[in-house]
Amino acid sequence: MPLESETESTAAPALKEWFNEARFRTMAADVAAVYPKFDSKAFLAATLPGLEPLNLMQRLRRMTEGLHATLPSDYEKALGILRKVAPRIDHNFVTLVLPDYVSVYGLEHFEPSMDALKFFTTFGSAEFAIRPFLRQDLKRTLKVMHGWSRDKDEHVRRLASEGCRPRLPWSFRLDALIKDPSPVLPILSNLKTDPSLYVRKSVANHLNDITKDHPDWVLERLAEWPMEHEHTAWIAKRALRTLIKKGDRRALTVIGAGEKAEVKVVEFSVTSQKVKLGERMTMSLHLQSKTKKAQRLVIDYAIHYVKKSGATSAKVFKWKECTLEPGAVLTLAKSQRIVDFTTREHHPGKHAVDVMVNGEVMSSAVFVLVK
Repeated sequence: MPLESETESTAAPALKEWFNEARFRTMAADVAAVYPKFDSKAFLAATLPGLEPLNLMQRLRRMTEGLHATLPSDYEKALGILRKVAPRIDHNFVTLVLPDYVSVYGLEHFEPSMDALKFFTTFGSAEFAIRPFLRQDLKRTLKVMHGWSRDKDEHVRRLASEGCRPRLPWSFRLDALIKDPSPVLPILSNLKTDPSLYVRKSVANHLNDITKDHPDWVLERLAEWPMEHEHTAWIAKRALRTLIKKGDRRALTVIGAGEKAEVKVVEFSVTSQKVKLGERMTMSLHLQSKTKKAQRLVIDYAIHYVKKSGATSAKVFKWKECTLEPGAVLTLAKSQRIVDFTTREHHPGKHAVDVMVNGEVMSSAVFVLVK
């Protein structure tokens, strides 16, 4: 698993305690229980010193390296021991150390490594561990993953999609698939009507990744898929969320909201004109239909956040999807707490708020953030 700065910045500090001293001691006991020759003292001596300042992913890698230093040097024998350890681990994220072992030490052992990742993913996920194999031999690894996309286990099918996402969070990008996503199409096609929500979420996120580089490719593929199938329609709606937020008319058409909204904004206002950091900004919206037919509406709003430089950057949020009957009036209210996150720091100043219907800005209001 890659130890990238993005991971450190997005993971809350407390998460590193998943790999605290007690966890390392538990791992030593679990390995010793299935492999009596295991040198627990050597494992702990190799892993515990200097543990405290390490972040989550560094601690995970420390455990991987400690296992390698104390398990048999024969790779397949070590895998056999780790297979027995897997059911004993009582924390899904901690199980990631097992596929991590494969990704670090198994690149020269392709077939046993593929079998191991398929097994380990059922206890947590091997989505990160498969990626070094994809980077090393894309064609060969995708062939294996294509087979996984037909597996009876939903965890294995999800791995087939999630592992080859071009922009998987917390991992490095797969540049070859960013350039040309076509090699993954057979995998995604196999999963387009998957009964598992766990799998469908992955397929949708995978396609959403691709829309950032090849929106036309995704729209063309979805046009070939059976939108009358409820699972496929669900995937398409979630896959196109980035394009929908941008007001892409083609994406809106796929979900039935491609026509210009025939509505009148009776009122759109921000009821809290001045908002302190930590308080809520509240909006109210009144829309009235101007047509004699029912309309499918996708209603979003965008907050133009003030940056440190004084410039602004808009972020779009979902609000409501509905069918508005002829002549009907729709009343909505929404509140959002303005708080700092690791990924966004707020700055004082005037913030514009746009309301968008079917991708078109219909009205705007403002609030002032004060600290």
